[in-house]
Amino acid sequence: MFDALARQPDDPLLALIGLFRKDERPGKVDLGVGVYRDETGRTPIFRAVKAAEQRLLETQDTKAYVGPEGDLVFLDHLWRLVGGDTVERNHVAGVQTPGGSGALRLAADLIYRMGGRKIWLGLPSWPNHAPVFKAAGLEIATYDFFDIPSQSVLFDNVVSALEGAAAGDAVLLHASCHNPTGGVLTEPQWMEIAALVAERGLLPLVDLAYQGFGRGLEQDVSGLRHLLTVVPEALVAVSCSKSFGLYRERTGAIFGVTPSTSSADTVRSNLAGLARTSYSMPPDHGAAVVRTILADPELARDWAEELEGMRLRMSGIRRALADGLRSRWQSLGAISTQEGMFSMLPLTEAEVMRLRTEHGIYMPGSGRINIAGLKTAEVADVIQKFTSL
Repeated sequence: MFDALARQPDDPLLALIGLFRKDERPGKVDLGVGVYRDETGRTPIFRAVKAAEQRLLETQDTKAYVGPEGDLVFLDHLWRLVGGDTVERNHVAGVQTPGGSGALRLAADLIYRMGGRKIWLGLPSWPNHAPVFKAAGLEIATYDFFDIPSQSVLFDNVVSALEGAAAGDAVLLHASCHNPTGGVLTEPQWMEIAALVAERGLLPLVDLAYQGFGRGLEQDVSGLRHLLTVVPEALVAVSCSKSFGLYRERTGAIFGVTPSTSSADTVRSNLAGLARTSYSMPPDHGAAVVRTILADPELARDWAEELEGMRLRMSGIRRALADGLRSRWQSLGAISTQEGMFSMLPLTEAEVMRLRTEHGIYMPGSGRINIAGLKTAEVADVIQKFTSL
């Protein structure tokens, strides 16, 4: 029966990783893979994570299943970090998931089970958003969110899309650090989005994958928290991969914000049921690490300080890139005001290929670059190669 299958195309990013590894040039630069790297080129383990793991090693007394809902203490602490006291906790249903991708898939499955059939997606977006939603049976309605040549958010398009959406449609929103553009929504724009979503009867699905990487832990969820004060229902998909450096531990959660305790219980039971028939139980280790950190004021303080150092380092690289690249593309001065790990450059696929073959600079054909993939010492050389195209 395997003969009935057609070979599927390789994931372009995974293929790029393979090409980079095979390249033996000493000055090669990887701007593709979406992980944070420090000045040595490594993806570090947070000090607080190491301390939490040591504590777990010494005290953990079982490896039994955690259940489809996952670690309930982890969920409480994570929601406090994300939602603060914006919503009554007993109105929020949470389920631990295998990373942010697992959270998005459970959200999409829940939307379909509730009768939702369409989700609005601003482009460009994280490449896996559309496939995840399609796999759950949802129709994807798209609109242009960001203009690469001018490096600007097309907010009029956001408004038009929301005004054209039908009651019961879902809409995907990035809480902060937009992937892959770095585009920023202002506070007034968040307020307008919240009002439109409530007025049109839409269901917001908010993807929060980079809390602390943009303007800070609290600022990166300010728009989300305002939204939650305006809309009666929302879904929030959270990833701990970047904020806690737990990429391979697949740590995340999906939260359903509801109008009542009974509604939250219903949502929780459905999310747990969907999880049970998808992957059964979530992995424990990463959630136990996050729980241990957030439950200990000293560990939480150390984690937040190290995260802030990473944020400031990326901001410095953004400023340096903006200063150097605006000599070729004036609009790229906007890179300094964008958020998070990614920005998109106005490059053709041919120019991206030239950078790879002639200079060993690896990035996707879309022109997306991972700011956090650069060492400070590499910035000037990379700017020279970009501007010489």
